Amino acid sequence: MQTIIDGDVVEVVIVYKNNKNIYLRFKEDKKLYATCNRFVREKDIENLIDNNIKKITKMYREITKTTYNDLFFNYLGHQYTICYNESVKNPYFEGDVFFVKNEKSLQKFYASEVKRIFTSEVERIIPYFKNIPKFTLKFRNMKTRWGVNNRGSNTITLNTELLKKDIDLLDYVIIHELCHFYEPNHSARFWSHVEKYYPKYKEARKRLRS
Repeated sequence: MQTIIDGDVVEVVIVYKNNKNIYLRFKEDKKLYATCNRFVREKDIENLIDNNIKKITKMYREITKTTYNDLFFNYLGHQYTICYNESVKNPYFEGDVFFVKNEKSLQKFYASEVKRIFTSEVERIIPYFKNIPKFTLKFRNMKTRWGVNNRGSNTITLNTELLKKDIDLLDYVIIHELCHFYEPNHSARFWSHVEKYYPKYKEARKRLRS
């Protein structure tokens, strides 16, 4: 059985169980699985899909997006195809392909690059700032913020997702957080500090939101 979702032909796999209702879900193979009892007709499943096409389309886009992201590696504004190979000792780039042993090695490489590149950029930018207190630099994945300046503990935390962005956007976030040592809020005075070090900050904000 097949159906059309978001312009794609999608295979519908019917799984018979002792269910009272019909349950629809996608798996990693991007097939739509319909779990139901043996008395359910294909026509009933088709009607259920048609009546819930918006929700199902959203589910389909999410699973295809996940699958897509599993195949590609975004690094400093560029997208590389991942090639897993158990014989690879040290991850390396070759053209538009990133060769790595396995998922564990990929995560290790990512964490190592976050620390190396983020620290290097912070050290490069700091000399342009005067009267900045000593602070601790941390990295972690954050859902809603690219960076945080905790003036109480003199800690700057950078979002690890920035490694996927162009390096000039990483620089913008670093400058943004350093400027919070001058102004704790987002007042006009704060943005004047940011503009001094990063004149095109409005463009950078738009690019980060895209």
